[in-house]
Amino acid sequence: MDLRLYDTLTREKRPFVPLDADNVRMYACGPTVYDFAHIGNGRAAIVFDVLFRVLRHRYGAGHVTYVRNITDVDDKINVRAARDYPGVPLNEAIRKVTELTYQQYQDDVSALGCLPPTVQPRATEHIPEMRAIIEKLVAGGFAYVAEDHVLFSPQAMNAANSMLPRYGALSKRSLDEMIAGARVDVAPYKRDNTDFVLWKPSKPGEPSWLSPAGINAEGRPGWHIECSAMAWKHLGEKFDIHGGGIDLVFPHHENELAQTCCAFHSDRMANVWMHNGFLQIESEKMSKSLGNFFTIRDLLADWPGEVLRLAMLKTHYRSPLDWTAKATEEAAKTLDDWYAVAADAEPGAPSPAMVEALYDDLNTAQAMAVLHGLRGAASSSEQSRKEFAGSLRLLGFLSESAAAWEARKRQASGVDATAVEALIAERTAARARKDFKESDRIRDQLAAMGVAIKDGKDAEGKPITTWEIAR
Repeated sequence: MDLRLYDTLTREKRPFVPLDADNVRMYACGPTVYDFAHIGNGRAAIVFDVLFRVLRHRYGAGHVTYVRNITDVDDKINVRAARDYPGVPLNEAIRKVTELTYQQYQDDVSALGCLPPTVQPRATEHIPEMRAIIEKLVAGGFAYVAEDHVLFSPQAMNAANSMLPRYGALSKRSLDEMIAGARVDVAPYKRDNTDFVLWKPSKPGEPSWLSPAGINAEGRPGWHIECSAMAWKHLGEKFDIHGGGIDLVFPHHENELAQTCCAFHSDRMANVWMHNGFLQIESEKMSKSLGNFFTIRDLLADWPGEVLRLAMLKTHYRSPLDWTAKATEEAAKTLDDWYAVAADAEPGAPSPAMVEALYDDLNTAQAMAVLHGLRGAASSSEQSRKEFAGSLRLLGFLSESAAAWEARKRQASGVDATAVEALIAERTAARARKDFKESDRIRDQLAAMGVAIKDGKDAEGKPITTWEIAR
């Protein structure tokens, strides 16, 4: 069956044909490391982790290269560094901030079940590549120097008589629309309002590097050039897939596409552009002013990462996602059941029906329907249980044993396991002497503690009572 992906550039879903099936290459925009990542950033990490897993399943784990960058030079980083480390030289303070927040992000997305990318390049380690691209753009007439800045000219790109795409092709906007819809920096040295910065002079104390294009003053890169440079270094002039959130289409990805195509005289940067939809909270836009802004770390304090992962994957990646407390609770209950049934099963090959759903532009909503069907069959067939376990693992679930999952729930609940076991022993004794009134009273007491019990028999047919934390 074909793997079909939706391309933002062409606005169509079509069969995915890699440039080289022995080295399928994808790039996704990662975080700017100045603070904890919000849950919307978590959605992007999960979506492209699923794509990474699907590509590995289809082409082999050793035949997929996944690059997710780290932006570690930015005005917001400078502001936090000065705030958190007063009296410390700014460059040293910046390093402290970026090291801390980089590790926080790594820990958070790992808790969401995301595999580590093949490469996680830092922007500050790719300044030579940025300068090289800028030099190519200036030499080609697509960029110019003005007052120690280097600026890219969309007008020059669109005037070029070549195979280059039109500036605005990715976002499907005209230059006038882009001016009206963007926060345009007005500066006297710009030839046109749509021109954007590739390089700028550093202020005193800010990070700085040797400038390109014959500029004597040291400076630092603009935001957009960073990803063009890192993608080029690790994936080449043209690669298979470029991904990110829908909010990055304009201006970031539009500008990346323009820079790379003009620098290398190419009609494409990536063969497929993929973007996940917005995330809102309880039907409202996430905003600090509304008090509904949540970081991944905030939610991990209340829920296991796989619960957050499942809550996101129930919605197709291109659709808007409404994050609700109810949906999170439902995801937790579903995972409790899945862990009880399949966590300790030997995983088999994933269900062909689920693979088919994922090959249809990562249709995780359809994959969920397949999983629920597999869950029903898993109760009566060991082969179905193995297939169920293999399908869940392909999606990034079942990272723990059933016992570890249950132990996590017990620890998070604050329930005293010793006290629960003592009450169960008392109830067992009451049942043995046929004191059913006392037995019911203890069951109710346990329920009030948030404990659900289940009576059954062990392998030898003897009565046994097990318990778990009720969601």
